[in-house]
Amino acid sequence: MPPLETPVPATGLFTVSWLLIAIPAVSAAILLLVGRRADRWAPYLGAIAPLISFALGLVYFIQMLGRDVATRAVSVPLYNWISSGRWEINVGLLVDQLSIVFVLLITGVGGLIHVYSIGYMAHDDRRRRFFAFLNLFVAAMLLLVLADNYLVLFVGWEGVGLASYLLIGFWQYKPTAATAAKKAFVVNRVGDMGMSLAIMLMLATFGSSAFVDVNDGMPKVSSTIALIMGLLLLLAACGKSAQVPLQSWLLDAMEGPTPVSALIHAATMVTAGVYLITRSNAVYVQSPIASTVVVVVGTVTLLFGAWIGCAKDDIKRVLAGSTMSQIGYMMLAAGIGPAGYAFAIFHLLTHGFFKADMFLGAGSVMHATNDEVDMRHYGALRRMMPITFVTFAAGYLAIIGFPFFSGFYSKDHIIEVAFQRSEVVGGLALLGAGVTAFYMTRLMLMTFFGAKRWKPDAHPHESPWVMTVPLILLGIASAVGGLALNNWIVGWLDPAVGGGAPEESQGLLHFSTTALVTLVVVAIGVAISVWIFGPRREIPATQPASQSFFTVAGRNDLYGDAFNEAVFMRPGQQLTEGLVRFDNSGIDGAVNGTATAISGMSSRLRRVQNGFVRSYALTMTVGAAIVGVVILLGRLG
Repeated sequence: MPPLETPVPATGLFTVSWLLIAIPAVSAAILLLVGRRADRWAPYLGAIAPLISFALGLVYFIQMLGRDVATRAVSVPLYNWISSGRWEINVGLLVDQLSIVFVLLITGVGGLIHVYSIGYMAHDDRRRRFFAFLNLFVAAMLLLVLADNYLVLFVGWEGVGLASYLLIGFWQYKPTAATAAKKAFVVNRVGDMGMSLAIMLMLATFGSSAFVDVNDGMPKVSSTIALIMGLLLLLAACGKSAQVPLQSWLLDAMEGPTPVSALIHAATMVTAGVYLITRSNAVYVQSPIASTVVVVVGTVTLLFGAWIGCAKDDIKRVLAGSTMSQIGYMMLAAGIGPAGYAFAIFHLLTHGFFKADMFLGAGSVMHATNDEVDMRHYGALRRMMPITFVTFAAGYLAIIGFPFFSGFYSKDHIIEVAFQRSEVVGGLALLGAGVTAFYMTRLMLMTFFGAKRWKPDAHPHESPWVMTVPLILLGIASAVGGLALNNWIVGWLDPAVGGGAPEESQGLLHFSTTALVTLVVVAIGVAISVWIFGPRREIPATQPASQSFFTVAGRNDLYGDAFNEAVFMRPGQQLTEGLVRFDNSGIDGAVNGTATAISGMSSRLRRVQNGFVRSYALTMTVGAAIVGVVILLGRLG
C-alpha cells in the first residue's frame, strides 16, 4: 500500500474552512433561540445555510483541483483542547480529497433536501424546530468528516446521533416515532462503545488520536493491537451504518418525516461508518483478519437488506432495506482494502444521489395520497405525477445498475473487486444485484403501474415546484453522476486512501465479463418481478393468509428484534431484576437490619434514663452488689 499523503498547513481561504461547519451550526442556534418570531422565515434560513456551505465547499474543491497532488490535503489547526502528560490533543480540520467529496455530498444533497422540506413541512406547526434540527445534523456531519483526529471526529459522531434522535422522533406524539427514536439512540450507543474503546487504545498506544500519528504508528504495532482496533472501529461503523448485527434501528427510523429518511438514512449519516472504515485504512492494512470481518459483515448485510426489501409493502421500508443493502456493498468494498476503497466511496456518492432522489420521490407520493405508505394502495400514479415518476425512475434505473446510469458504474466496480477477492464473495454480491433488481422493480410496478388502488379520500396530484425541483436535480445526478465520476474518482481519492484501485478508462460502457454477467442477472431479476407483479397482475389489498418462510422472515426484519430481545433484553432484564432483589434484600437488608437492631437497643437503654433519683440509687446499689460479688468470688477462687 503506497504511503498516505501528508497534509500541508492551511493558507489563504483554507484558514477559515471552519465556516463550513459554523454556518449551519449558527443557523441552528438562531432557529432554536429566537422562538416563534422566526416561524415565517425559519425554513428559508434553514435551507440557505447548507447551500452557503456547499458554495464554500465548491470553492475549496476548485482550489484543490488547481493544486499539485502533493499539496491538496490541507491541515487547519484551530486550538489546543487537551494537554495532559504525553497527550496533546488539538482541535483541527483536515480538508483533503476524501473529506471534500463528503462535504459536497452533505451540503449539496442536504441543501436540496432542505429546499424540498420547505414544501413538505409547510403545514407543520413546528417546522422552525425541524429546520433547526436539520441544520444541527448537517453541522455535526461536517465536523465528523472534516476532523483531523478521531477524538474530534467522535464529537461530530455523537452530534449526528443526537440530531438523528431528535429528527426520527420529531413527531413524538406518535408512540411509534418516539419508540423508534429511542431504539436508534440505544443501538447506536452500542456502536459508540466501540469507537470510545478504539480511541482509548489509540491514546494508550500512540499517545495521540490524530490521523497522521495513527497512520504513521500502525506499521509498528502488533497484529493483535491492529485486530482489536479494527474490530472496535467496525463495531462503531455497524452502529451508524446499520450493518449486521446493529441494523435493527434503521427500518423503524422510517417513522420520522420523509426528508429525514432522505438526509440521514440515505445520503449521509448511514454512510458515516463507510467513511470511518475508509479513513482508518492504515489500521485494516495491518490486520487482514479485521479486513476479512469487514467483508463478511458487508456481504451478509447486503443480502439481509435485499431480503427485507423483497418482503415489505411500506414504500419507505423497502427503500430502507435497500439502503442497508447498498451500504453493505460499500462496506464490502472497503473491507477488500486499497483495491476497493475508492469504489466504496464512488458507490457512496452515487447512492447519495439516487437514494435521496427515491426517498424524496416516496415523500412526494405520500404527500399526494394523504401520507399513505402502503404500496398496495397506490397504482397508476405515473399519469397523475409525471415529474415524480420520471425522477423516481431515474433513481430506480441507477440502483439496479441499468447501463449509463450511476449505479451501473459504481456497483459493477465493487462486484468485480469482490470476485478478485473471492469467488464466493463475488457470487453473493452478484446475487444481491439480482435481488435488488427484483424488489425495486416490484416497488416501481406497485406504485406507478397497474390499476388504481387508491383509498376514496386520496386525490393524487403532482407536488409543488419547491419539491419537484430538488427531485429533478437529483434525478439528473442519478442519471449522469456515475458517468461523470467514473474515470476520475479513483485517481482523485488514491492519495487519501492509499491507492491500489485500477485506473484504466472504462468509457461509456464497461464490457468486462463480470459486467455483462451482472447485466444478465439484473435482467433476470427484473423479468421475474414483472412476471409476478406486472401491470396485468392483481395486487391483493391485504397480506395472504399463507406465506412462505422467506416472506414472513423478511416482514419481521429477519427476526432481528426477536434475537435482540431473547439474547440481550430478556437476560438483561433478568440480571437487572436479580441485582435489584439482591440490593433490596441483601445490601439494603444488611444496612437496614443493623440500623433496626441499634435502634431497638437504644430504645431499651432509653428506658433506664427515666429521671427518677430512686431508680438511679437502686441501679447503683445493684451495680455495687454485683461488683462486690465478683470480687468476692475472685478471692475465693
